[in-house]
Amino acid sequence: MSGRPDEAAQEAARNLDKMKRVREIEEEILARAPENDIGPSLERIRAVMELAGDPQRNYPSIHLTGTNGKTSTSRMIDTILRESGLSTGRFTSPHLHDIRERISLSGKPIPRDKFIAAYDEIAPLVELVDARSLESGSRRMNFFEVLVALAYAAFADAPVDVAIIEVGLGGSWDATNVVDAQVAVITPVDLDHTHLLGDDVVSIAEEKSGIIKADSVTVSGVQDEDVARVLLDRVEEVGGARIVFEGTDFGVLAREVAIGGQQVSLRGLAGEYTDLFLPLHGAHQASNLATAVAAVESFVGGGTQAIEAEVLTAACAAMTSPGRLEIVRRSPTVLVDAAHNPHGARSLVTAMGEAFAFTTLVGLVGIVADKDAAGMLEVLEPALDHIVVTRSSSPRALAPEKLGELAVEIFGESRVTVVRDLPDALEQAVTLAEADGMGGGVIATGSVITAGEVRMLLGRTDV
Repeated sequence: MSGRPDEAAQEAARNLDKMKRVREIEEEILARAPENDIGPSLERIRAVMELAGDPQRNYPSIHLTGTNGKTSTSRMIDTILRESGLSTGRFTSPHLHDIRERISLSGKPIPRDKFIAAYDEIAPLVELVDARSLESGSRRMNFFEVLVALAYAAFADAPVDVAIIEVGLGGSWDATNVVDAQVAVITPVDLDHTHLLGDDVVSIAEEKSGIIKADSVTVSGVQDEDVARVLLDRVEEVGGARIVFEGTDFGVLAREVAIGGQQVSLRGLAGEYTDLFLPLHGAHQASNLATAVAAVESFVGGGTQAIEAEVLTAACAAMTSPGRLEIVRRSPTVLVDAAHNPHGARSLVTAMGEAFAFTTLVGLVGIVADKDAAGMLEVLEPALDHIVVTRSSSPRALAPEKLGELAVEIFGESRVTVVRDLPDALEQAVTLAEADGMGGGVIATGSVITAGEVRMLLGRTDV
C-alpha cells in the first residue's frame, strides 16, 4: 500500500498545528496595548532591535508615510521591484483579513512557519525589554511595536533584497522609524489622527517628515505649500538628502478611463512611460503609480536610470489593491473602499463618478469612533442616493445609532437606514440597490475593517 494517505494526513495535521500556533501568537500580541496607543518613544523598539542584532540594517529599505495612498503605493513599489528581479519584504497596516498580510514576502503574506519562527526569535527579547521598561516606570511594548520587530526579523531571515515599509502612524515616533531608508516616500498629507498627530497639516507634516534621513532621497506626492516647506526644511536639516515632488519633478502626463481600470502615461525622474494599463480606478491611483515609479527609480539608480518598459508594463498589469475601490460582487455591483477620512472619501467619490454609472448608488457605511465621521458623510452625500449605516466588529466602531443621527442631519431622514449588524446591513443595502433594476450599486466604506468584513461576507479573502 502507498503511504500517501498517511503523508497527506500528517501534512494536514502539521498545517492545523501551524494555524493554531498563529492564532495563539495573534492573541498574545492583541493582548497588548492597541496600535493607536503609541506612547511616543522609539526606546523600546530600538532595545529589541539591538538585542536581535539590528536585523533592519541587513537590507536596504524604502519607507513610506502620508495620509492616504500608503498601502496602494507600497504594493505598487513592491510589484515593480519584484518584476525587476528583486526579492522583497513589505510591511503594511492594517490588515483586511489575516494578520500575516501585514508582513509580505515576495508579494504574498508571510508563510505560517516563517511567522512562527520570527515570533519565537523575538518573543524572549520582547519579554526582556518589557521587564526593563516596567522596572523604569514605563510601559510594555504595544501591539504594533511587536509586529514591527517580527517583520524586521522575518525580512532578515528570508533574506530579502529590499524592504518596503509603511509607517503605522505619523513618522518620527512610529515604531518602523528605526530604519534609515535610502528612499523616503511621502504621499499627500491631509488631516487625520488629529488627536495624536496635531490638528493642522503643518503639525502632521512635521511628524511625518521624521522618516527623512541623511543622504537619502525623498519622493513626495502633491503637497500644499505649507507641507512642502516642512519637508524641504527637514531635507536641509538632515544633510546630504534631496527631495523630488510630483507635479514638478515627475507626474502623470495623461490618463484615460479604460475597461477594468485606466490607461496612464507618466513622466518619471529618468524617463517617460506611455500607455501603461493600470487595473485600478481613480486619478489618485495614477498619482500613486507615478510616486511608486519615482521611488523605484530613486532606489535602483538614484533617479538617473529608467525602468525597462517591459518590466513596468508587466508590473502595472499585475497590480492589485484589495479593499480600494474594488468590485467584490456583481448583480448588483458591490464595491468596497477603505476610505476612512474626508481626504480619502473625496478621492473615492471622484473615482466612482469617473469609472461607474449607477442608476442608484447605496452607501454601506461603518466608521471608527475617533474619525471625522461628519466630514466623511458630507463628502459622500452628493454621490449617494441612500445610506445604510452600520458598524464593523471593531471595538472602536462608532455606534450605528450615533452615526445614524449624523447621517440624518446631512442626508435627511428619508435617505438613511440604520442597521446594527453588518451582515443584515449588507443585505439591506443590496435590496435597496436592486429596487431600481439592474443599474444599482453598493459602495461599502468608512474604514479598512468595514471594507475587509464586507469582502469576507461576499467570499473574498484573497490579498
